[in-house]
Amino acid sequence: MRKLLIFILTLTLFMSVLTCNASQASAKADPSKKAILVVSFGTSYNDTRENTIGAIEKQIAAQYPDYEVRRAFTSQIIINKLLSRDGIKIDNLAQAMERLAADGISTVIVQPTHVMNGYEYEEMKEAVKPYEDKFVSVKYGAPLLNSVEDYKKVIAALAADLGKLPENEAVVLMGHGTEHYANAAYSALDYMFKDLGYGNIFVGTVESYPSLDTVLRKVWESGVKKVRLLPLMIVAGDHATNDMAGDEEYSWKNVFKSKGYEVDCIIKGIGEYQAIRDIFVEHVGAAIKVETE
Repeated sequence: MRKLLIFILTLTLFMSVLTCNASQASAKADPSKKAILVVSFGTSYNDTRENTIGAIEKQIAAQYPDYEVRRAFTSQIIINKLLSRDGIKIDNLAQAMERLAADGISTVIVQPTHVMNGYEYEEMKEAVKPYEDKFVSVKYGAPLLNSVEDYKKVIAALAADLGKLPENEAVVLMGHGTEHYANAAYSALDYMFKDLGYGNIFVGTVESYPSLDTVLRKVWESGVKKVRLLPLMIVAGDHATNDMAGDEEYSWKNVFKSKGYEVDCIIKGIGEYQAIRDIFVEHVGAAIKVETE
């Protein structure tokens, strides 16, 4: 009985603290102040940053004018580089959440520009979680590939931009890759390209599966003579510039050339595609709908 009484008292005290925190957040926050925090890994390549991350943020702001749109990067290395090299100050997640709370924001939609629900997405949520009780509501938008319909929309966007491919030409999309189980998204995307009739479009990754060796074998089996390389990344940053299209022996461009293929490289992050940005806008809308229900 004594243990039960102690448990009840502890639980009551815990609930009182939660209620007090929520009340404090509600008291400080202005119900009319709402924000969308767009969270990206970041890039030090200025042109692609504004053509991709910046364009996504602008489109979200235009679609949801009742919300203030703010930016946060998760890579502290990139944040530090931009500050020291260009004098550009960008918040990390902790700084962004502290600033939102200090400004009296009541409702926050956290929208990542990540491709999948991998480590970066999980780490983003863990970083935001300690600040949730500073707001009346915090909701999370989904990354790019979050449903079968998302996959279909991504394929339609890329296929429309590429146009009809000649029979002797293949397109290879270079993703980042991860050890997280969400890496299966790349294989699923490759499979769906084939299933929807795009047999000469292949998906590979820099750091996981499908590897470059896997893609090389599949391209060889297709019998094509020419390869077009594109990044399957929101921004066309270091990986696209160096790992894909660089002059080093290990770059995908030079590896394919060494196998006798004619190679073209397109340095264009998928965040530049209107239809890709539309998906992020839709995911913000879905999070807002959850918040208002």
